[in-house]
Amino acid sequence: MTKRDYYEVLGVAKGASAEEIKKAYRKMAIKYHPDKNPGDKEAEEKFKEAAEAYDVLSNPDKKARYDQFGHSGMNSGGGFSGGGFSMDDIFSQFGDIFGGHFGGFGGFGNFGSTSRGGRRVNRGSDIRIRVKLDLKEIAHGAEKKVKINKQVSCKACNGRGAKSEADIRTCDTCKGSGQVTRVTQTFLGAMQTASTCPTCNGEGKIISKPCNSCSGSGLVKEMEEISFKIPAGVAQGMQLTVQGKGNAAKRGGVNGDLLVVIEEDVHPELQRDGNDLIYSLFISVPDAVLGVDAEIPSVDGKLRIKVEPGTQSGKILRLRGKGLPDVNGYGYGDLLVYIQIWTPRKIDKSEKEMLEKLRISENFKPNPSKEDRNFFERMKKIFS
Repeated sequence: MTKRDYYEVLGVAKGASAEEIKKAYRKMAIKYHPDKNPGDKEAEEKFKEAAEAYDVLSNPDKKARYDQFGHSGMNSGGGFSGGGFSMDDIFSQFGDIFGGHFGGFGGFGNFGSTSRGGRRVNRGSDIRIRVKLDLKEIAHGAEKKVKINKQVSCKACNGRGAKSEADIRTCDTCKGSGQVTRVTQTFLGAMQTASTCPTCNGEGKIISKPCNSCSGSGLVKEMEEISFKIPAGVAQGMQLTVQGKGNAAKRGGVNGDLLVVIEEDVHPELQRDGNDLIYSLFISVPDAVLGVDAEIPSVDGKLRIKVEPGTQSGKILRLRGKGLPDVNGYGYGDLLVYIQIWTPRKIDKSEKEMLEKLRISENFKPNPSKEDRNFFERMKKIFS
């Protein structure tokens, strides 16, 4: 199913400020919250859709990539919902939108559950790598495999950080909520504030006997092979996100992301200009006068083109649809063949005599048309 535009999902304009985006998400999240709409699958999907949109638009880097490349720039082998995000992940990441917990709104039953929005959930750090692609891989997309030494969940304790389940107990200070509430009397009346529990650091649990393998963190270093797909049409500097493939989080939290930065390998003959490709074709003076069939490179091999008799140096031939695909699927660029007439630097005596005769021929005297004279008009026609 085609994803909706993230700005449309939140009902904001593309130029909306960070505060406007935050308010719009808060409104959508309250409207479609599962505790307010029990058993309503459509509302749950809209709740997740809004969280996905906010995850991108609230992050300056992700927002910039989305504005430039659309949905194709946001994932390569898994999006927000496809990257292993659960409802608990949404609450843990965006609980601050509701002031740390949902209880402040009241009347929604478990809408204020601190087990979701109050308890701190750890998040693993992101990993950034660079991947170099040749022109053919950019044209058709590619599947890549990389081996990364990263933090993964400890197998000895299943990421708990404790020797056994019995060695994990609920924090006595916060009773498992991860927060402590303080009531302060002011001239305006009683003010209630919530802060992270200092005893368990917001996790709601205390480990009495740490795991020997990971020393209680729930993490160990391990080499992991990760596969991901890169869409066709990507460009130099574009960053793709493989969600959930970064470093694992302490004690069963949310994994970080793998950030893939694209680097283009320079092609020896073809030059890229957006989705267009440019090739400089050098032909001899006789070929320019008489015309010639020439062979030129393209992304998928050699092509043959016909250079008409009387072709002038600087003429550009456009081969439509022979360039690179648009990363968002909006068609293909063109292959532009730039004709350059090669002037020999050395000639022998007989060639010089022949050229001396041609020099006085009326046919060899410059007689440019209006189009030949006006370089800028010619460029306008080529790129229009």
